[in-house]
Amino acid sequence: MNFYAIIIGTEILNGRREDKHFQFLKNELAKYEHELFASFIIKDDRELIKRCLEMIKDDEKSVLFSFGGIGSTPDDLTREIASEVFRGSPVLPHKKFLQDIIDRFSEKAYPHRIHMADLPPQSDLLFNPVNNMSGFSLDNRFFFTPGFPSMAHPMVGEVIKKYFSTSIKKFRKTLLADTSEESLITLMQKLPDNIELSCLPMFIDTKAKVELSLSGIRLEEVEAHFAAFVNELNYKNIYYELT
Repeated sequence: MNFYAIIIGTEILNGRREDKHFQFLKNELAKYEHELFASFIIKDDRELIKRCLEMIKDDEKSVLFSFGGIGSTPDDLTREIASEVFRGSPVLPHKKFLQDIIDRFSEKAYPHRIHMADLPPQSDLLFNPVNNMSGFSLDNRFFFTPGFPSMAHPMVGEVIKKYFSTSIKKFRKTLLADTSEESLITLMQKLPDNIELSCLPMFIDTKAKVELSLSGIRLEEVEAHFAAFVNELNYKNIYYELT
């Protein structure tokens, strides 16, 4: 699967708040040997949120974790936009969530808090251990949580454990060579799509170096392609270290 994160909050982009979600999600996925495919920190902007959700919907392998924008204030836009993008319809009151809000706030649920229960049709609730004000999910692939880490992180942890705890082990081999990436590009171009390439050029003490890393799900394939780079470096008498 391609795991996406959308972190919604103008206050993060302008520096009033510090993001806590990216590192958490990265580490939580890593417990099961998954990696993030993409992560976005975006403003509370209707058109921007919509375009991001549409892009993720168009990826047949996508899994989304969205943080923020599901409260009751006017800048909480995520519920309505998610309903438009993923359901093509307006939000509807979710009966259980509606009752949860009434049970917690009584008459103070009105006129605003009650609208947190307006969700896309066929939404499933994500339990909020802090105050029972739920997040929601669509199709067991698109997960929407509050912006508060104390609420969102337990939800996400449970989701990953429940739906994505089966992992595919990946193997990685890495080297650091005393050369620029230019000398290895021809070999890089020959790599098949199932071998993931990471090439990080750098300068250390004004000397060009490159860190080359290959990964894949079949160890013998990774080792075979990695050996081609090692042989090339040996042939050109270029010093390298395995890291």
